[in-house]
Amino acid sequence: MLKTIKTDFDFSDDRGTIVQLIHKGYSQINVITSKKGVVRGGHYHKRNEEAFYIVSGELTVTVNGETAHFKARDFFGIEAYDMHSFNFLEDTVLVSMYSYGVELEDGTKDIFSE
Repeated sequence: MLKTIKTDFDFSDDRGTIVQLIHKGYSQINVITSKKGVVRGGHYHKRNEEAFYIVSGELTVTVNGETAHFKARDFFGIEAYDMHSFNFLEDTVLVSMYSYGVELEDGTKDIFSE
């Protein structure tokens, strides 16, 4: 299930902004850049729940056949076992967070496409 997530806090003043995404709960955090026209995903995770914060750009996300549109400053999550793919409509920078991490203790990866 695709879900919208509220940031912990979002502060702005003359100097700029601070957006606190989380303060606990994720084991792996990545910054991803993707070019316009790229499609990523086509997989699911058995262990991991994921959260994504869009720093800049625009994309559509398809989860279990449902498609949603996201842009800069949107924050959303995907639950374990949900098949998902991303279609980047612009050059995009996003932060991805995994509840456990994709690389498992036994050396396998929590990424499945079947």
